[in-house]
Amino acid sequence: MTDQEKILSNDYYDLITDYVLPEEIRARAGGYVYQPISGEIGVTYMNRASIPLPMSVSNFTYSVIPKLYGLMQTPQETFDPTALLRSGITQVQGDALNLTGRGVVIGFLDTGIRYDEDVFRNPDGSTRILGIWDQTIQTGEPPAGILYGTEYRKEIIDLALQSENPREIVPSYDENGHGTAVASVAAGSVLRSGLAFTGAAPEAHIVMVKLKQAKQHLREFYLIPEDVPAYAESDILVALRYLESYAISLSRPLVICFGLGTNMGDHEGISIMADYLNQIATRRSRAVVVCGGNEGNSAHHYLGTATEGLSETTDNVEIRVEESIRGFTAELWGCVPAQHAIAIRTPGGEITPKVDFREQSSREFEFVFARTKIQVDHVLVEPGSGEELIFFRFINPVPGVWTIQVTISGNGKGSTFHIWLPLTEFLQSDTYFLRPSPYTTLTEPSNVREVITTTTYNDANGSFWSESGRGYTRTGRIKPDICSPGVDISTALGRRTGSSMAVALASGASALFLQWAVVEENRPRVESRELKNYLIRGATRSAGEEYPSREWGYGRLNIAGVFDVLAGV
Repeated sequence: MTDQEKILSNDYYDLITDYVLPEEIRARAGGYVYQPISGEIGVTYMNRASIPLPMSVSNFTYSVIPKLYGLMQTPQETFDPTALLRSGITQVQGDALNLTGRGVVIGFLDTGIRYDEDVFRNPDGSTRILGIWDQTIQTGEPPAGILYGTEYRKEIIDLALQSENPREIVPSYDENGHGTAVASVAAGSVLRSGLAFTGAAPEAHIVMVKLKQAKQHLREFYLIPEDVPAYAESDILVALRYLESYAISLSRPLVICFGLGTNMGDHEGISIMADYLNQIATRRSRAVVVCGGNEGNSAHHYLGTATEGLSETTDNVEIRVEESIRGFTAELWGCVPAQHAIAIRTPGGEITPKVDFREQSSREFEFVFARTKIQVDHVLVEPGSGEELIFFRFINPVPGVWTIQVTISGNGKGSTFHIWLPLTEFLQSDTYFLRPSPYTTLTEPSNVREVITTTTYNDANGSFWSESGRGYTRTGRIKPDICSPGVDISTALGRRTGSSMAVALASGASALFLQWAVVEENRPRVESRELKNYLIRGATRSAGEEYPSREWGYGRLNIAGVFDVLAGV
């Protein structure tokens, strides 16, 4: 079996590592494939048959198991320039500054791109796409330093566009449409057909990664339905490496537009991928822009608080399961120094004994009447965050109200715990908390410290979009940074709504600033952290609102306002 076949095979685990396994372990495991990312960060593909233990949080380190990410947009069915105007984009595209993203690369990791669309072409018909790496096609050459997929460069894309059957030459295609819509909002050019349309940075160059679907064993582990798009963190990490290396090879400023999200993780922006995102974001001429997700109104977050003055507090966390489903996962994150014990009550009244975890362990509960199995993994000190983690897998839960009785002991003042259910798209039916909290609902990786995080508002009436994720992070660090339009946004494929539309606009606006700062050498050493603060200074803030806020961050995106501040207006 070749290295490429091992990477793609469901018989091999994808393991995210920040260390290189010694050769003796490789030999004992019967061989594995290692895909380096940066420094000691990489993805290890290991034969499942060589590992005697099943995949679980207890058997593996939590950070090693790739989390699964979903799409952050809903399609809808006339170009409306209002979002560009509200964001100050139209103003800086005008004669005074003439900012169009020229000389800047915007990188996307998504469902691919319909490269033959007019919005991705120059006036002469040639493509503005510098490269497409399609992780799903294995018939051509992968990018340099990467072991799978096929790369299509600008030259071959131009050749395809000149032929009668472009897909015979470049077979990569965006069947879903999400990536095409996001790219058109961020970097779509004026349509050659004469129809009114433009993206935020219509002369920026584009690099697209078409992500492959997650392996079956990861879908089974997270109990995610077969027909739902789901992308593994391991493949996303390699995509980030490709985008970053492309910018390095061209010596161009790079904006990474991250239009995916997950409810998995500590919601503090701590992970191996977060470390890599921070590395990229703090390099010169880089910006990483991340959407805050669509989970604010989903009832998938629970906040529990210990009663001050009591040595022990019990909280009954109720989860409604509307109909029979295959299952779902949940993650409880505690707060040092408190410890947490749990008991689980079925809708029919059966209850498990209270389990007081003292060390990393795994338990499995079965019930007489519920015909449900619940697997619970406990990590007292999760290595990345240092916090307590309890990971639940509800397998074939019967409909009704399930109760997790959480007992908090040894708590300090104001000790809290959080529980998150999966993304709405990852659940097969309405499954939700009966007493949810709409806050701390930003999806990962939008809690990563150095990235630019945007939530979503409706520019038609100026209201915050109710579905948008809300801050702050789990420990109260300020996120989001800004809020961008994302409701009923014009794309090359019709109107769409979601936080991925908001991040597309913010990414395009960031490309405009990098053109002015780096390409035109007004602030040639700028990086994501500085750009974030420029965007904060230029943001529109309403009288009567307090900033920063959990919804708006430091205000609404206004790139024209940034230049007003720079000009002393």
